[in-house]
Amino acid sequence: MKFIYQLTISLLLLLSSIVQALEVSELPQANANKVVIKVRFDNGSIVDPKGKEGLTYATAAMLASGGAGGMSYAQLQDKMYPWAASYDVVVDKQISTFTFAVPVKFVEQFYPLVQAILLHPDFLEQDFTRLMKGQQNYVDQVVRASSDEDYSKFALENQLFRGGNMAHLLTGTSQSVASIRLADIKAHYHKVFTRHNVSLGIAGNYSTTLLTQLKNDLAQLSDAPYVAVQPSQPRAAKGIEVEIISKQDAFGSAVFTGAALPITRANDDFAALMIANSWMGEHRKSYSRLYQKLRETRSMNYGDYSYIEWYNNGGGNQLPPSGVPRASNYWSIWLRPVQIAQQLHAQYPELAEVKIGHAHFALRLALREFSLLIQNGMSADDFAATKTFLRSYTKLYAQGPEQQLGWLMDSAFYGRSNYLVELDKLLADVSLDQVNQAIRQYWQVNNLFVTIVTDNSEAQALADSLTNNTPSPMSYSTLVKSGLSPEILAEDEIVANFKLNIGKVTLVPSADTFK
Repeated sequence: MKFIYQLTISLLLLLSSIVQALEVSELPQANANKVVIKVRFDNGSIVDPKGKEGLTYATAAMLASGGAGGMSYAQLQDKMYPWAASYDVVVDKQISTFTFAVPVKFVEQFYPLVQAILLHPDFLEQDFTRLMKGQQNYVDQVVRASSDEDYSKFALENQLFRGGNMAHLLTGTSQSVASIRLADIKAHYHKVFTRHNVSLGIAGNYSTTLLTQLKNDLAQLSDAPYVAVQPSQPRAAKGIEVEIISKQDAFGSAVFTGAALPITRANDDFAALMIANSWMGEHRKSYSRLYQKLRETRSMNYGDYSYIEWYNNGGGNQLPPSGVPRASNYWSIWLRPVQIAQQLHAQYPELAEVKIGHAHFALRLALREFSLLIQNGMSADDFAATKTFLRSYTKLYAQGPEQQLGWLMDSAFYGRSNYLVELDKLLADVSLDQVNQAIRQYWQVNNLFVTIVTDNSEAQALADSLTNNTPSPMSYSTLVKSGLSPEILAEDEIVANFKLNIGKVTLVPSADTFK
């Protein structure tokens, strides 16, 4: 009896030490009408075993979209529906985050579902079959067929990080997904979704009782020892290394280019580079330089943007989302599809002799703009206007408790206390000289990786044009050209002959990607 008592005391002390060690981000909001809970694991796709790429994604999907606590996924959804509650998971390269949201008055009814999902997943064969079929279909078909823009971005990451753990799709490859078994998922859950690599965030009108319960429950996760996995670093390009992905019925040419960036939000210089990047290519902002040059002036495509960190779901998000922090960073340029020759022929009879569409010209124009900025720096007026804009704009990043909590947890990832608050001061204090120094230090246009997803009809001709640095005159319809000024047409001539430091150009059949 004495032994059992001592053992119980020891277990309680151990549990207490685990609870105390848990990293917690709190955002109490007394007037809020709901509670948001985020449970974040430091794992992500970089912990996928070799040959089982996509396993972390599959495991998280089984937790979030499978049965738990003896209830099927459909039963869980039916139970939550009257409460207007929800939960989901986002898996990225370095973290996996479960988000639970529920109106305050239904917290007590909802919480047992949180416990079941995180601590008591059923891991049923029928759920495994259903979810893995969807994951297999994504890597086999959807990623190549649904969006050439996303396709080019994922392919560029494969180029940048080739040979490292940051290279593969979150969902894995065709071969790796086919090799995943239910036993792999059960083992992976025990190994990398542990109490040693979990952190907690809570926002809204929550009670201390709920927070204590969460801490105690997360201490019941697997006790398997966890060794943090370091993300691989981007490779250094030798010249401009281009991979042209040739596919049937591509919607124009989707261009994505980038290079390693040795700083993240953890560095104060990041704020300086944010100002330059916003002026050059702020996401979905028509005032930016690239947007003005390619879309507004030349009507070339839908949008042209630049980034100094991963921007998740750029096609859907207007503002940079939280929940995708990365320590291994790169900067990039995204030229949303420009027209291919085949499209120009169909629309404009006067362009029937055009051999190559706008991809070569667009790439040259974008890199020339960066080259000019590196050479000349920002002007005082542009610096002041962009700085003022960003200090207001960044206050919109965290709208609602879910994003507010997400940004707060991201701050901890980068060693910050509250990044958005700190960022405002960094932006306020930065000088024009510091911004121009950051531009010269971190950006260059001679050694880059480029991915272009284009149509089979254009791929070889585009590859030859890039390889040979062939002049690439802009092709306008007669109507558009008639409205352009002599200054724009003179600039076109310069751009068409702008020399790119081409290192190599590789043609890749679409079917050979993400295998």
